[in-house]
Amino acid sequence: MLESVAFKLNDKPMRLEVDAERTLLWVLRTDLGLTGTKFGCGMGQCGSCTVLVNNMAVRSCLLKVKNIRDKEVVTIEGLAKNGKLHPLQKAYMEHDGFQCGYCTPGMIMSGVALLDKNQDMSREDIERGLDRNLCRCGAHARIIQAMQTAAAEMKGARKS
Repeated sequence: MLESVAFKLNDKPMRLEVDAERTLLWVLRTDLGLTGTKFGCGMGQCGSCTVLVNNMAVRSCLLKVKNIRDKEVVTIEGLAKNGKLHPLQKAYMEHDGFQCGYCTPGMIMSGVALLDKNQDMSREDIERGLDRNLCRCGAHARIIQAMQTAAAEMKGARKS
């Protein structure tokens, strides 16, 4: 049965008539054409489908679209603002924080949620914070470097 679901997506108001039991992942990918959010395992284990909901990293493969009603959703496509990349996106490019790139959108979205809470993380904090996002290519060292670079940039911007 179709229901009306209103929410904010990447800073834009959105209202969909949709089967509210469908997962957010498939609504984003198939209904809205936002394919940056990836399907990985479909069980919330790999992190490829991570998006931000009210600034918290969530697995969109597990989240029913009815549960985002009146909330704010940000996907990898909505992270850049006014043509300016988020500090973590820039740092990923600087440090080659990807190899095949499949995990990258989910890894970045999880990283953004971590950085929004704390830019003073140790290497161990970063590793622990991203532990539930899997990278099968082994780019972990470069991902951690990217997180550290972005944290430093965000901390500097906060002081200005």
